[in-house]
Amino acid sequence: MVNRLRGLSSALVAAGVMAGSAGAAHAAGIGQPEDWQISMQQAVTPLAREMQSFHTELMWIITAIVLFVLALIVVVVVRFNEKANPTPSKTSHNTAIEIAWTVVPVLVLLLIAIPSFRLLRNQLVIPKADITIKTTGHSWYWSYEYPADQGGGFQFDANIVEQADLKPGQPRLLTTDNEVVVPVNKVVRLQTTSADVIHSWGVPSLGFTMDAVPGRLNEIWFKIEREGVYYGQCRELCGQRHAYMPIMVRAVSDAEYATWLTQAKQKFASTATDGTKLADATR
Repeated sequence: MVNRLRGLSSALVAAGVMAGSAGAAHAAGIGQPEDWQISMQQAVTPLAREMQSFHTELMWIITAIVLFVLALIVVVVVRFNEKANPTPSKTSHNTAIEIAWTVVPVLVLLLIAIPSFRLLRNQLVIPKADITIKTTGHSWYWSYEYPADQGGGFQFDANIVEQADLKPGQPRLLTTDNEVVVPVNKVVRLQTTSADVIHSWGVPSLGFTMDAVPGRLNEIWFKIEREGVYYGQCRELCGQRHAYMPIMVRAVSDAEYATWLTQAKQKFASTATDGTKLADATR
């Protein structure tokens, strides 16, 4: 008995420590996951904020529905069990209830549909872009192309940095040897395609995922509102090294972006493009 009590006490202490740790780090950091994270990463784009707000609204609606159904079950169990209700009713229809359980779900779906359609529109209707970047998925790495007519004229590959080569502060499985660099508060149009199988480009803090499909050009947009480094991964099961296909985006000031463009032209000179403009995925 004593040993059992000691075991129970240890288990309760361990559970308390775990709960405390989870509570202390329930909110994710900026740009990457954290230990004991139980919520989404902090949003750094308007689309990401809108998505998280919609998610929160859905959680409140779902919670209300679950509590309502639970209350109905409790009422049925208490009022209509065999002991409390020995002679059950033989009622087969109730017009008011049938109308209610048809109309109320429709109203709930409308309450969900309106902000959902608004969010979809904001995602798919791309505003006038300041920068266009094309990314191509390969097995298993990403390549990026900056068009010449927007100050670029080069392309590069971004491969994972293996654990043995990581520097202090670089997250495992998320760091790449070359990073995507964009200026803050600028509309970036990202075009995606694939050279082999279906991949998917997604960064949680930016609030979207876009499939990279062979023979097809998809596009999405984002506008990062604060400087920093934001990490993501391929979100489509694409083969043996699917888990080793990270994405690394660095948002910088306009001045730093101009400096990086100058340096990148020299660094990636051997892979410079012919200067042609990138295609418009809407055409």
